[in-house]
Amino acid sequence: MRHTEFWARMEQALGAAYASSWAELQVLGSLGGRTVVEALDEGESPRQVWAAVHERLGLPASQR
Repeated sequence: MRHTEFWARMEQALGAAYASSWAELQVLGSLGGRTVVEALDEGESPRQVWAAVHERLGLPASQR
């Protein structure tokens, strides 16, 4: 998964206005206590970060 696909999925799940702020503020234990943005900036793969977001938001399996 590329970063562009990751952010498109974030916007689909949370809305364009909220996705980036949520990613900057939500600390996820499954990302080692980092925010989405921190994890991506530190080289975590977008696919792994999406899996953590997907789990936190409780999204349906069809959005994996």
